[in-house]
Amino acid sequence: MMWKDHGELFQRCEKNPILTVEDWPYQAHSVFNPAATIVDGITLLMVRVEDHRGFSHFTIAKSRNGIDGWEIDSEPTFSPDPANYPEEIYGIEDARITYIDEMGKWAVTYTAFSDSGPLPSLALTEDFRNFERMGAILPPENKDAAIFPVRFNSRWAMLHRPVSQSSKANIWISFSPDMRYWGEHEVLLYAREGGWWDANKIGLSPQPIQTSDGWLIMYHGVRQTTSKASYRLGLALLDPEDPRKVLHRSEGWVFGPREMYERSGDVNDVVFPCGWVLVDDEIRIYYGSADVSVSMASAKLSDILEYIHGCPETQCPEEYCRWFEENRGKSTDPKKGDIKLDLIPKSILVSNK
Repeated sequence: MMWKDHGELFQRCEKNPILTVEDWPYQAHSVFNPAATIVDGITLLMVRVEDHRGFSHFTIAKSRNGIDGWEIDSEPTFSPDPANYPEEIYGIEDARITYIDEMGKWAVTYTAFSDSGPLPSLALTEDFRNFERMGAILPPENKDAAIFPVRFNSRWAMLHRPVSQSSKANIWISFSPDMRYWGEHEVLLYAREGGWWDANKIGLSPQPIQTSDGWLIMYHGVRQTTSKASYRLGLALLDPEDPRKVLHRSEGWVFGPREMYERSGDVNDVVFPCGWVLVDDEIRIYYGSADVSVSMASAKLSDILEYIHGCPETQCPEEYCRWFEENRGKSTDPKKGDIKLDLIPKSILVSNK
């Protein structure tokens, strides 16, 4: 079918931002980018808290309805430990939480800010009070890691985003027999090129969610303009048996900075969720807004799945790009060197369903 602009699929909570530094029981500069999970029916956020040095740690906040009435730990819950884990010398950031039923534990992936740059680290916990650090699991520079809750052919799978200064930043997938040693690395989602909202730099947002149709993932794309960078969100659906296969990927973004609390802060124009939860048929994303506060938005899972099934089965329109390369500079108008839209075959302008 032809491209249709669906606009934003998630509705903002009327009480946004739901957590700010004014809510915090101790001194801090900002609170943002929370991981999220459900523990005994209670929404648990592992909030990134930045102190007045510029270093970050994690603090637990709990709510029975996931919107207000938050109970916040009176001191940091999980702090950097550079004496034993030197990769955490400049703080720890942006956790993602996955419950591993096989282990009866939550796997917490997070970014350790080392002297050599950011890198993924892993800790396990049964109660969000005691944490078993496994240390760095990939070298820098790398961010946005999250583990799938089940094994695939006896191997754990993890999504992450290595960064290179000389090329695009894509989302990768890797596998491990023990969650400590990771290999079989390959690109899962490619950052697109040109004028796309997710060109050049993308990264995983929350942990993967298992649905009846496959693994639903949300990712952020960074749109760079002359004056700023904007962080927006898209979706993809992965094969339920083989997460290396992308079944559908959204063309347009489904959520982006719009409100003033998302557009003005330490980093302007940012919505950055590190966690989401499923409550009945409702997906709730918990996101950092402009890197200073925590907000929430929601959508029905059934609506999300209906939307993603209407998205292309290919990640980017390869035949469209190939057609342009073959016809570069060709035109029926001798005064112009650009390509006219009406010269493009109709089959290329139609998305696969």
